[in-house]
Amino acid sequence: MLSAVERKIEQFIAELEDREVSSFYWMLPAGKRLRAKLILKIAGNNLLAVKTAAVVEMIHAASLLHDDVIDDAYTRRNKPSLNALYGNKTAIMLGDILYSKGFLELNNISMEIAKIVSNAVVQLSLGELRDVSLSKTFNVDKEIYLKMIYQKTASLIEASAGAAAVLAGKPKEAYLTYGRNLGLAFQMIDDILDITQDSATLGKPALHDFVEGKTTLPYIYLYEALKSDEKRKLQSLHAKVLKPEEQLWIQTKMKEHQIIEKSYLEAKALIEEAIALMSAHGEDSLAGIAKEMIEREF
Repeated sequence: MLSAVERKIEQFIAELEDREVSSFYWMLPAGKRLRAKLILKIAGNNLLAVKTAAVVEMIHAASLLHDDVIDDAYTRRNKPSLNALYGNKTAIMLGDILYSKGFLELNNISMEIAKIVSNAVVQLSLGELRDVSLSKTFNVDKEIYLKMIYQKTASLIEASAGAAAVLAGKPKEAYLTYGRNLGLAFQMIDDILDITQDSATLGKPALHDFVEGKTTLPYIYLYEALKSDEKRKLQSLHAKVLKPEEQLWIQTKMKEHQIIEKSYLEAKALIEEAIALMSAHGEDSLAGIAKEMIEREF
């Protein structure tokens, strides 16, 4: 099923009639195509579903290109990122081209699909800005964190499920909720893996998020669990290059207060709610994609 999406993306890129863009695009890692899988699982393998999946994957690729520039990330899935190889300007412009081509193709699908996906891209962009702003302070407000990850990550997964439901003539709201839960859980697991996985697996240093200034769910829960002097210590380490003993202190405190387990259970609860919602609509086959969101190593 995914091969049809790959061929459609190839067609969209070829239509740009630019060899340089083509060569840059095919250097990008394809990833697991979770959003495309989700669309095809809900809407089937018809042409409109394939087109929608191709557009969403191009938009996702564009957002990652911009992400890597914003985060000064020089690797993506253990390979040099495009900005590392060819500079920030090239990465930003390729991202703009993919966004623009995606929006153009949305017009050939339907007005409602175009609105759902375009709104998600607005939310995604707002989430990126919020993420950058939040990295300047030590945020301990869980609701602010949840809003940011909804905008930055969950909104496009939510839109994928909602758009697919519209294509299939299924109840949109239920599928939007399912997609939203998947997206929130997906980002929570990403944030957990930043702490639990080693550098070789992650393709970036462990605890990288905290060093970058990001106060993710485990750090919010850790802050709540610490004594006042420990709270001050954690705050003092925020957005700084950590010494080995400082890394160890954070990881030890996480284990002591079972922070990783608590954070994982929150992601798991969202997935279980999503699965139950789909089961109520006779969509038991969507459980596999939901579990794939949280049962992953990187």
